[in-house]
Amino acid sequence: MEGSGEQPDPQPPNPGDHHIRDGDFVVLKREDVFKAVQVQRRKKVTFEKQWFYLDNVIGHSYGTTFEVTAGGNLQPKKKKEEPTSETKEAGTDNRNIVDDGKSQKLTQDDIKALKDKGIKGEEIVQQLIENSTTFRDKTEFAQDKYIKKKKKKYEAVITVVKPSTRILSIMYYAREPGKINHMRYDTLAQMLTLGNIRAGNKMIVMETCAGLVLGAMMERMGGFGSIIQLYPGGGPVRAATACFGFPKSFLSGLYDFPLNKVDSLLNGTFSAEMLSSEPKDSASIEESNGTVEEKQTSEQENEDNMAEASESNYPKEQETMEIVSQDPKYKEPKERGSKKDYIQEKQRRQEEQRKRHLEAAALLSERNADGLIIASRFHPTPLLLSLLDFVAPSRPFVVYCQYKEPLLECYTKLRERGGVINLRVSETWLRNYQVLPDRSHPKLLMSGGGGYLLSGFTVAMDNLKADASLKSNSSTLELHKTEEPAAKKRKCPESDF
Repeated sequence: MEGSGEQPDPQPPNPGDHHIRDGDFVVLKREDVFKAVQVQRRKKVTFEKQWFYLDNVIGHSYGTTFEVTAGGNLQPKKKKEEPTSETKEAGTDNRNIVDDGKSQKLTQDDIKALKDKGIKGEEIVQQLIENSTTFRDKTEFAQDKYIKKKKKKYEAVITVVKPSTRILSIMYYAREPGKINHMRYDTLAQMLTLGNIRAGNKMIVMETCAGLVLGAMMERMGGFGSIIQLYPGGGPVRAATACFGFPKSFLSGLYDFPLNKVDSLLNGTFSAEMLSSEPKDSASIEESNGTVEEKQTSEQENEDNMAEASESNYPKEQETMEIVSQDPKYKEPKERGSKKDYIQEKQRRQEEQRKRHLEAAALLSERNADGLIIASRFHPTPLLLSLLDFVAPSRPFVVYCQYKEPLLECYTKLRERGGVINLRVSETWLRNYQVLPDRSHPKLLMSGGGGYLLSGFTVAMDNLKADASLKSNSSTLELHKTEEPAAKKRKCPESDF
């Protein structure tokens, strides 16, 4: 059936999205260790005490496992089918095995010599098994454990996976939990669910978690809707957001607004002139950070940690994220040596940033946001009480804090203020399990806590009705007060003295 009334078919997924390209952000995985890096040709990457180049991963699909070969090159690892028909020779128990360090015939010098010859890790593990005098006396479970331990030590195997909220949150929580305020990945999932994050929403977020919460919201919204990020200091911190590798279309609905201008917006005194001083300050920050970044580029490439700045260096981290996510070619005028072009480019970016701030102010002034997410290192009470005015009625809000006491104080203030229902302070409990044949059990080590959440819904307040009910309640209380102690006051009349 032909005609213009038919809806166009959805566009097929781009085959390039499933393959690694130059400039993409990827996550390197080895066992339970993750690291986020950007794919660049002839750039040395250090991961788990090994260095290599990512040139050969370009063109392969995500999830491919590579093996580090001589010269730091990565080669796809071929899957080998393990023989299942052969029965393993194993003992009944480990009671006769003594760990005296003499069971292995190969010495460290022998193993080093094997590495120098270029022998792969699989062959080294096989020789370790053959030269172990107690391997055949171990139980089948103990043999598997021994092989897994030796493979982890000698096999240089790395898997390249696509960044996602789950992977990045696990990576941050394991490597640098302080940068995300010790927010565990299951707590982040609860925030997204309680906040009803979905495509088409108009959300407000205030977070100091290196942009992880912001990136998780952008991933769930899929580029549809708008997000207004409120930031303290010189600019928003989006180190983790850049690791997601969002396309430019996702950034069109992302706005930022300085937190110190929120009060003027609530009072109705905000004007465009208040932002005129902002670009000058940010310009000096950007110009100074440009020289610092040029000096530290070579140092950051060799570090075995994620490319993030400390909390005291927020302006520098902001500039780094702006390079990646917004205008990757902003350094070109400066590199050409033309100072005039660089100044013009800087002024253009300042004017564009000012326009975006005005657009964010206009969106906030409508006071019809679909939700509010707060996850910062600051006390949540003043933030929540001021930002709730921008949220429409019957909309959810979620506040994260590493500790319970600030949320309890915030809970009490909200009950006194009114305008909210279904208030709830919650904490998720997480335990990991090992699932293996005949060996499934909870793991011995588990997380002590992943933070606390305060969630609820906004409701419309009728001030007149509220005042009338308060007056009626206060009048009844006064009647009770005056009626009840009336007889008690006559216990000591003046005539008795």
